[in-house]
Amino acid sequence: MRESGRLLASVFTMLDRQPLAGMSTLAINDMVERYIVDDCHARPASKGQYGFAYVLNSSINQVVCHGVPAAGDIVRDGDIVNLDITLEKNGFIADSSKTYVVGAVGAAARRLVRVAQEAMWQGIAQVRPGARLGDVGAAIDRHAKQNGYSVVRDFCGHGIGREMHESPEVLNYGRPGTGGTLREGMTFTVEPMVNQGTRKVATRDDGWTVVTGDGKLSAQFEHTVAVTATGVEVLTLREGEAVPKGVRG
Repeated sequence: MRESGRLLASVFTMLDRQPLAGMSTLAINDMVERYIVDDCHARPASKGQYGFAYVLNSSINQVVCHGVPAAGDIVRDGDIVNLDITLEKNGFIADSSKTYVVGAVGAAARRLVRVAQEAMWQGIAQVRPGARLGDVGAAIDRHAKQNGYSVVRDFCGHGIGREMHESPEVLNYGRPGTGGTLREGMTFTVEPMVNQGTRKVATRDDGWTVVTGDGKLSAQFEHTVAVTATGVEVLTLREGEAVPKGVRG
């Protein structure tokens, strides 16, 4: 899991260097596929999963998740775009996403992206042996609400390892002290989707693309983590990404 996470983190390091404005989401998909196969010598785990034909989800502005790459879907200056990628190496899968701020993005959108990332870290900070899954979800939901946003409840984090989706479900809301107990060695994703407006969502006719119910913006961040003897290890931590105070390793 560490190796898969390290390789997936390098995919995002590569993307961080790309001028995304003007690129189609299909071009980004193809670039990522080449990097995973040729540079990481790994498998893009999303391709073929549940019949999905691509290696990533590309979710722009009001798209919450599961955006489908397309040649006509162009990332433009002023957009926010979430890229959600999975990678399998030697039978183990890692999963991570990042919302990119492309060019001259307005202050309101930048704030949403910042708070979504903070909400993820608030959840990760709760991870340690003996903690409860409700502690993770409650921390995420509380931070989003305190900043005037809502958290999508239709999708959640999940256990991950030899399969992309394993038990347990890691909800992005909940009550402290409830839910399953975390144990050393567990690996799962923490992946809040934070909306400017309502938490309600709708799925487009393609059967994949999920959008906000009111057309307002959505942002998401995701890491794969492992419960350690004393806290948490972020397996998909990216180069130069700071771990906030309060996250115990």
